[in-house]
Amino acid sequence: MDALLIMIMAFVGYIAMYHLYGKFIGKKIFALSAMAKTPAVELEDGVDYVPTKKEVIFGHHFTSIAGTGPIVGPAIAIIWGWVPALLWVFVGSVVMGAVHDFGALIISMRNQGKSIADYTAKYINSRTRFFFFLIVFLELWIIISIFGLVIAVVFAMYPASVLAVWLEIPIAIYLGHLIYKKGKSVMGWSIFAVIVMYITVVLGYFVPIKMPAVAGIPATGVWTIILLVYAFIASVLPVTTLLQPRDFINSHQLVIAMSLLVLGVIFSAFGGRLEIVAPVLQTAPAKAPPMWPFLFITIACGAISGFHSLVSSGTSAKQVRNEEDSLFVGYGGMLMEGTLSTVVIIAVAAGIGMGYTTKAGVTLTGVAAWTSHYSSWAAAAGLGSKIAAFVDGSANMISVIGIPRGIALVIMGVFVASFASTTLDTATRIQRYVISELFGGFNLNFLTNRYAATTVAVGSALILAFVTGASGKGALKLWPLFGAVNQTLAALALIVITLYLKARGGLKWMVSGIPAAFMAVMTLWASIMNQVKFGSTHNILLQAINILIIAIAAWILIEGVIKFFSNGEKPEEHAEPLTV
Repeated sequence: MDALLIMIMAFVGYIAMYHLYGKFIGKKIFALSAMAKTPAVELEDGVDYVPTKKEVIFGHHFTSIAGTGPIVGPAIAIIWGWVPALLWVFVGSVVMGAVHDFGALIISMRNQGKSIADYTAKYINSRTRFFFFLIVFLELWIIISIFGLVIAVVFAMYPASVLAVWLEIPIAIYLGHLIYKKGKSVMGWSIFAVIVMYITVVLGYFVPIKMPAVAGIPATGVWTIILLVYAFIASVLPVTTLLQPRDFINSHQLVIAMSLLVLGVIFSAFGGRLEIVAPVLQTAPAKAPPMWPFLFITIACGAISGFHSLVSSGTSAKQVRNEEDSLFVGYGGMLMEGTLSTVVIIAVAAGIGMGYTTKAGVTLTGVAAWTSHYSSWAAAAGLGSKIAAFVDGSANMISVIGIPRGIALVIMGVFVASFASTTLDTATRIQRYVISELFGGFNLNFLTNRYAATTVAVGSALILAFVTGASGKGALKLWPLFGAVNQTLAALALIVITLYLKARGGLKWMVSGIPAAFMAVMTLWASIMNQVKFGSTHNILLQAINILIIAIAAWILIEGVIKFFSNGEKPEEHAEPLTV
């Protein structure tokens, strides 16, 4: 099937499902009301709780949930064929991921913006709260530790992207000053800011920055330290200082990058240069795990991801100013991520065939290019390999519209690194909330202070990053667990959403209950298979942590099932009775 036709069909499908299924869920299932007072309005503090226009919070929400997730997952899962990857991205995002993200967001908004781990006590029981916090802390611990390394890898692969990524920070801070202190136009000045940022992109092409080793610490370790320090500062600042204005810029950057990719697909297709070179279906790639259940674990953010529930119930729920805006932010944000993953699939299924340079310096095209890059699971599974497949394939398509390939590489490198940076400091801010809520429950109030809680979040991540040495790659020790942990969290979030809807009566619970059952089966299946694998390699650390994850997931699942079939009273939402 033609790549252009695939893209058009997918885009039309996402728009249709937003207006049909998304609005149905918002109106009939969650009963959104413009009269409900949101936490952003009720608890406004100028730091975390800040009422925000839906277009702005959409930009923040999307850049936070995206990161490199919708890129690396499809970029490796396509080894099983582009059809299963595309089907899971579309179906998963529409009926599972978007319901998951939107549900977590709206329930948090009706519980003072608390995290999903915290309000689990209300919808299941207090026993599950601590165990849910353990899963959430572990996930965020790995994310914060690994994303410093992810960005360091991007910087090493595309040194021309370094300057633009860092200069975006002062540009964003000044933009925030103009908007919030001087009352300047959001749209006009944010467009000007993104123009300035793209000037720095071109400048970065001529001034690439390569980090040297410092005091015996290799470049990856140096970048990891710098990025974790940045994450600390960014996550304790008021959201209006850096987070929101940077997201103004990133939302425009998203539109520009997606527009360039779409134009690249159109021009390449009409020029006869774009054809799908990936296999339709490949059930047994060399040394790869079985497609079932690992397709549904490998592609997470592009279809459904537990991390999204943390963003929804962490930062986003504290900024949505009108309950009806939550549909656009939560459901629409997930469909946009599915759209991005669709473009990623086209880039690695077809764009890479326009030209791929091997490590030996040989340039291949067509099926040979794809086969070389995806010669085995091990060849395609590396972080650098995943990012390169997308960036190189995208640059090939963008260059067709007249932008020099070198500049196109920088544009996409900055795009990936910028989104990864947003995920890093958002995850740090969410971990701060989680630590504050957890220790607040134990009356350890000195750890609920945002500086103390952030110190714990960043300090623990720093320890994990450097536990294996100065390279900052310590989190890779736990990375094999991340996919299953992340999707387990998605299943558990869907269980909480299902119990919330069950308490509201009728069959509303089915919109999340069926996805919850599917994800629970897939993730537990994958976790058990991982346990067998870890046992065969005698990896005691991964075995111990994985069995703990399985036990916690099983515990919460059993508690959820018991609660589902009980006749308990409907929990009272905080926000619903309040009106403005």
